[in-house]
Amino acid sequence: MAEKREPRRGLGRGLSALMADVDAAPAPADATAAPSSAEPRRADRFVPIEHIVPNPDQPRRTFTQDQLEELAASIRAKGIIQPIIVRARPGDEGTYEIVAGERRWRAAQLANLHEMPVLVREFTDTEVLEVAIIENIQRADLNAIDEASGYKQLMFKFGHTQEKLAEALGKSRSHIANLLRLLNLPDDVQTLVADGALSAGHARALVTAQDPSALARQVVARKLSVRDTEKLAKMGGEETNKPRKSGGRTRGEGEKDADTRALEGDLSAALGMKVTVDHAPGAEGGRLTVTYETLEQLDALCGMLGTGGGD
Repeated sequence: MAEKREPRRGLGRGLSALMADVDAAPAPADATAAPSSAEPRRADRFVPIEHIVPNPDQPRRTFTQDQLEELAASIRAKGIIQPIIVRARPGDEGTYEIVAGERRWRAAQLANLHEMPVLVREFTDTEVLEVAIIENIQRADLNAIDEASGYKQLMFKFGHTQEKLAEALGKSRSHIANLLRLLNLPDDVQTLVADGALSAGHARALVTAQDPSALARQVVARKLSVRDTEKLAKMGGEETNKPRKSGGRTRGEGEKDADTRALEGDLSAALGMKVTVDHAPGAEGGRLTVTYETLEQLDALCGMLGTGGGD
């Protein structure tokens, strides 16, 4: 069992080394520009653009045409300063597969470039997927749900902890934990966040709500601010202009208090799986349920329990 989980305990190259390669070819709004903190990497070689193919397992498949046209115009004016990262395509000599930089490759075609500057690296299929996820997380226009999904993939496909991700990606641990909690929201609420109808701040306020879907519909319909959303969530979804009944119960018979729901959210974020805490009022004991969606998640959970929960 230990040998089976070993690859997920960290790739031989290491997350920091993979990050160094991704940082060498960032994709900001103007991906032709070199980062201010470092000189652009010198390309290993120039490759005919028709000899470069995209990664078929690229997690992100949406490329906005307007942004591609804007980037193509910049490439026509300045050329490509930062080379893209590629690897030799297995079983197809002379052809290269994109590891990071597909958007620049697409924009270069629109700009009618005939060849691309590339950095050639030796990556396994697993490392290619990891680099692709890291590159997507670093995109400035990534929505909170996609970013959280990227963190979850890195944690449970490759065994990275929140602390390790925070250090390598230059994020705070609380930032990563808060985003992971958003994945506990119902699918319809996550869709509203991904589509831009709700901000990450709105979503965080809804995580501990008893009925996040109903509250989300109210927030969108009434165009509530994040602060108003937080107030609405604390009131249990009651209309803010409706007088509250006095002398009655503040919670339903089986309803959990805000502290329990927050604890469930924190545990779910830490494990990357849905966690339910059932604790009867006044009792010393209770029940904690962890729900896994795949056998891979079950294997990850067993690994964490067997090693004390960390790398």
